[in-house]
Amino acid sequence: MNLIELITGNAGNQVASQAENKFGISKNQIIALLAVAAPLVISYLRKKSQEDPNEAEALNNALDKDHDGSILDNPAQVEARVQEGGSILDHIFGGQKARVENQLSQNTGISMDKIGPVLAMLAPLIMGYIGKEKQSNGVNSGGGLGDLLGGILGGAQNQAQAEPSNPLNDILGSVLGGGSQQSSGNPLNDILGSVLGGGQQQQQQQQGGLGGLLGSILGGK
Repeated sequence: MNLIELITGNAGNQVASQAENKFGISKNQIIALLAVAAPLVISYLRKKSQEDPNEAEALNNALDKDHDGSILDNPAQVEARVQEGGSILDHIFGGQKARVENQLSQNTGISMDKIGPVLAMLAPLIMGYIGKEKQSNGVNSGGGLGDLLGGILGGAQNQAQAEPSNPLNDILGSVLGGGSQQSSGNPLNDILGSVLGGGQQQQQQQQGGLGGLLGSILGGK
């Protein structure tokens, strides 16, 4: 399963429906949030695992122990795992969590009081997806996780750019390609800054960033 199939397939849609019922947020908003949050989480984990062997081994153990991919077959689990999802996000984003939530709230229209709980629902799904890919690719130690995560991002980018344009493919193509040419080495700056409109010039050209793409989903058909 590639990243686009996670977002647009059965698991992504089921979780989006659950979040819609729980928080009163449009299902399309949840799917758009997942389209940005999944590569953002994966980018952060990749950076951590590449920079610190201890982080890589801790991630490897967490995937083996808690995220074997079974959640993809039973997405209803996410509601019972919200507290765990919050802990996952605390660890991944650390001191940047509030900034991440603020940017995602601004760009998806999901209010600040709901963005954290919704992300906490999505986090176990994203981790389960990574765990399943880890098993499928036979990665048995933390040392290979950086390559695995990079492969997930690269594969999704290639597919998003190869397929006919639609709002979700455009979001993924922008997110995954946004920071690649002038990477700052910081996934938050590369993805939130250069793609989501963190810079002034980007905000004035929103149709080229996530704002216009989300408008296609949230305001269009």
